[in-house]
Amino acid sequence: MAQTTGNGAAAQELAKTDTPTQAVRTIQSPEAQAMRHAHTPVLLAFFAIRFRALVADPVSTMQTSLLVVLAIQAAYTILCLPAAGAPAPKTLRKLRPGEKKKTGAETGGPNLAVTTLAATVLTIFSAGFLHVLLVLFGAPFLTHLSHTFLCSLHLSLLGLYPLFYARGVSGTDWVEIIGVRAPFDEAFGGLVGAGVGAWLGAVPIPLDWDREWQKWPVTILCGIYAGYAVGKAIGGTLAFGKRFGDVEEA
Repeated sequence: MAQTTGNGAAAQELAKTDTPTQAVRTIQSPEAQAMRHAHTPVLLAFFAIRFRALVADPVSTMQTSLLVVLAIQAAYTILCLPAAGAPAPKTLRKLRPGEKKKTGAETGGPNLAVTTLAATVLTIFSAGFLHVLLVLFGAPFLTHLSHTFLCSLHLSLLGLYPLFYARGVSGTDWVEIIGVRAPFDEAFGGLVGAGVGAWLGAVPIPLDWDREWQKWPVTILCGIYAGYAVGKAIGGTLAFGKRFGDVEEA
């Protein structure tokens, strides 16, 4: 009997492992959809407002912008994305007369404050890995350390923070994300877009134009924000639920 129970548990675990990762759907409430559409314009508008200061003093500007960007990302994830461990968003229905709306406590959902804090901590730690990655792709190794690390923090806030919030630390999910095999949604699309944008943002730096905005890492940061916006939009619409192999075949 015990052996049968053990085999059943093992089979369930194997089935979970074999189950492909699903795309994260945004919450369908009116508030969530309003925030979803306002999120990217607000983020890009803030970056545009701070652009001159970024060119004049990259380190100070990136540092003072971090809390604002974190607040924008936190508002977006809390309102628009299901927290890690939460059931998939369901289609809203009208309440019956006398029926009360279920709260998070009643449905046993995850604690949003704890999830947000955990996502923030993981995002900060991940910036160290992204710093090393930027150096491997050509960032200054012994100079401009603060420039590169702050740029990595912005990349982590945009590309990784929503994923940590919605995916948590699920090994299966992150194996697919790191292997670029995860299904596209707004969070994963934003990460891919930010990464591609950072790579393309390096193109103007070596050009002999003698422009102030060509200094490290202004164009990289421009590429990160622009790429994140494009990737998030495509991941949440045209490519939603598809994987890189599916996109290429289409």
